[in-house]
Amino acid sequence: MNIIWMIIVGAVAGFLAGQIFQGYGFGLLGNIAVGIVGAIIGGFLFGGVFVVGGLFGQIISATVGAIILLFVISLVKR
Repeated sequence: MNIIWMIIVGAVAGFLAGQIFQGYGFGLLGNIAVGIVGAIIGGFLFGGVFVVGGLFGQIISATVGAIILLFVISLVKR
């Protein structure tokens, strides 16, 4: 069941990051992948800073991590 939640949170976070960081949407599967990697980055960054609880907190943390990932991708593409 955790894998299903991770995919759902990753999809939502990837979609939101694609909307916030304009021009870097990767389609459904790409957004899920960006969201999952973003969740890992967000968990690493915010795990020790403040307690991110619940589904809403996970989505916010994953979205911020996905935005950071998209920013790094945009720097590499230049």
